[in-house]
Amino acid sequence: MDSTGLPAPPGVDDRWLVSDRLGHQLIRVKRAMERAKASGAVGPDGVERAAYILLARLVLEGPRRSNALAESVHSDPSTVSRQVAGLVRAGLVERTPDPEDGRATLLAPTPEGLRVFQTNRDRRNREISAMTGHWDEADRVRLVELLGRLAGDLEDHTPAPSHAPSSPVLASPETS
Repeated sequence: MDSTGLPAPPGVDDRWLVSDRLGHQLIRVKRAMERAKASGAVGPDGVERAAYILLARLVLEGPRRSNALAESVHSDPSTVSRQVAGLVRAGLVERTPDPEDGRATLLAPTPEGLRVFQTNRDRRNREISAMTGHWDEADRVRLVELLGRLAGDLEDHTPAPSHAPSSPVLASPETS
């Protein structure tokens, strides 16, 4: 039997069955994360979730041009430009001259942007700690290691995005 309770296709091995179970669990995680995102599309600081991702990239990876930022989040440059404009208006990101090309600008977090990032990071980490508070710490550490490996393999295995709304690896029929 596979993870749906249906008979497994003929000729599959245990590795296929474990992959089926893993796929099912990944779909559950994805759906739970989508519900969480939907309930918090705009954070308590008023920053849209999509724009917050850009702020986080700038904090974690340093200043960059808008096109490089769009590339790093696999998004359309015009979409990123609109979101960055909102972050600039909110005082969370600033434009500075690019020292390598005076005609271009770099985007960088402001001190307020850094504060918002740190506040959200702290809130996220406290929520994760509360959710997994009953876990053994060794299990939490092992999960970090395994998720890191999985994320790396997904990044290496998944073709360049076509700006489709969902990942082909995790896309699934509603019955999964």
